[in-house]
Amino acid sequence: MTRITTIETLDRIGEKATVAGWAETVRKLGKILFIDLRDKDGHLQIVCSPEQSALYETAKSIRPEYVIRVTGRIAKRSEKNVNKKQPTGAIELQPEQLEILNTSLTPPFEIDNEIRQASEELRLKYRYLDLRHERLRHNLRVRSDLLWFVRNWLHERGFTEIQTPILSKSTPEGARDFLVPSRLQKGRFFALPQSPQQYKQLLMVAGVEKYFQIAPCFRDEDARADRSPGEFYQLDIELSFVNQEEILQLTEEMFTQMVAKIFPGKHVTTTPWPRLRHADVMKKYGTDKPDLRQNKEDNNELAFAWVIDFPLFAKQTKDDYFYGAGDKLAPSHHMFTAPREEDIPLLETAPEKVRAYQHDLVLNGVEVGGGSIRIHRPEIQEKVFDLIGFTKDQKKLFKHLMTAFQYGVPPHGGIAPGIERLLFAILGEKSVKEVAAFPLTSEGRDPMMDSPSRVTPAQLRDLGLRLDKN
Repeated sequence: MTRITTIETLDRIGEKATVAGWAETVRKLGKILFIDLRDKDGHLQIVCSPEQSALYETAKSIRPEYVIRVTGRIAKRSEKNVNKKQPTGAIELQPEQLEILNTSLTPPFEIDNEIRQASEELRLKYRYLDLRHERLRHNLRVRSDLLWFVRNWLHERGFTEIQTPILSKSTPEGARDFLVPSRLQKGRFFALPQSPQQYKQLLMVAGVEKYFQIAPCFRDEDARADRSPGEFYQLDIELSFVNQEEILQLTEEMFTQMVAKIFPGKHVTTTPWPRLRHADVMKKYGTDKPDLRQNKEDNNELAFAWVIDFPLFAKQTKDDYFYGAGDKLAPSHHMFTAPREEDIPLLETAPEKVRAYQHDLVLNGVEVGGGSIRIHRPEIQEKVFDLIGFTKDQKKLFKHLMTAFQYGVPPHGGIAPGIERLLFAILGEKSVKEVAAFPLTSEGRDPMMDSPSRVTPAQLRDLGLRLDKN
């Protein structure tokens, strides 16, 4: 008999069915054994009677997290035994066949009781067990639904989904790169992309006009609650012949419909979303990520807002090792952000006063995305490079982009909401790690795979590398 999932049994009352999954709990009440079977959709109670001697003996040997398959009749529970907390709480399966497909060691933490929380190290070491918790399984399902929604929404509006390279070039863009040594070109390195920023701008040069992808991004930076070290994903969107307001309107429309579809229990505080000037929010809230919820205890309230009119530059700090040296400026967003048209003359006289066509999307006090209108005129890009102190050698790293900009670049811009940050804020989770399948620890390690790991001397020789003994 073909296996069905636990939620599908609701349509099979009085019929025979086969289910399979994990035995979450096994308990005995008198002589009756109750097995709570768990699969991807939920739970189903299996009731084993001692009158079924062979089946009952098999049932007695089952322990938590054993994998089992059961065939039997789906029956209604008596009124007093209905569990209203479970979608299948009004039914049970009366087994006729019971098979143990695989056994399990005792898990290092309880699967059916997440309140007794294990440490982060233990949870990530046994992440495949941690993901059996209902909350995390729900988060992964919601993530999948969100990606499905935005993909279809953008496809319906004429966007082309394009995958840009993972092996790319190391350029000074903001964070530390993850470097990948080349075996065929010894002494040279690829870099994993911090974002597809230059590729999406080159796609605009290519005439794609409306591009998106669910882009993996890699940044060698420290962890915090809303940022996981190493890898994250963003919804990368870029358009040609567009102004800032059109980008804001498109994003707002997409996410408003997404919330209504996927998070019907949530409500958006204000529509249309507020557009706040950077100088004003800094003066009023002391942060460029204000939490505008009316009731900050309400987890179902979503206070979206736009912050605009950022300064194009900020003062360079000692941490800005990837820019120039000395008394120079650093990009407030990134070096490809366009200055407001009316402020372009100030690049020569008072660059610290120049405002940018930058827009940050804020949700409940979390920056969940950022974007801008990009520089499309080569002379302005060259001027920005000079103002942030780029040397001739640093400019050469962007030769490919500046060459492309000589062949007719349309005005363009976009936005890149972070998938993990967006879900983290909507779901009210305590960390972005709770909405990713296999995140790293705060120290940038994967205790499950034991990575990063050492490699063999032979592998290093293939790459032309040798480790310093110190």
